[in-house]
Amino acid sequence: MRLDELQPAAGSKFSPKRVGRGIGSGTGKTSGKGHKGQKARSGGNVRPGFEGGQMPIYRRLPKRGFKNIFAKQYVSVNVEVLDRLEDGAEVTAEALKESGIISKTLDGVKLLGRGEVNKKFTVKVAKISASAKEKIEKAGGKVEVI
Repeated sequence: MRLDELQPAAGSKFSPKRVGRGIGSGTGKTSGKGHKGQKARSGGNVRPGFEGGQMPIYRRLPKRGFKNIFAKQYVSVNVEVLDRLEDGAEVTAEALKESGIISKTLDGVKLLGRGEVNKKFTVKVAKISASAKEKIEKAGGKVEVI
């Protein structure tokens, strides 16, 4: 490679269109805005969703559904990932976060039953599925719903 072959990385340089710089630039005179009208004016344009006075689609369509603002959000974890922890460990939301299995606890952890458990665990979670509970107790562990 030589100094005369150096080039910026692809996509790293962007120069905006220089409007109003004479007839030879291709964007002189009206600067690509055409003649008159709302969109030719300074600061002029229609708001998002405006359909020229026609009833906009967000008002034509009926409202649907319901969003429960009090709904709890749980982080789902399958029992197969518990093998990353050592035998006899206490499984809590904080322990799972420290080990990197989950990134945030939200309103608690729900343990699901996909996979197998080969170690004993003391599990303290907000929710647990019946199959996950059965697998942990079968492996000799204890389950506590907090």
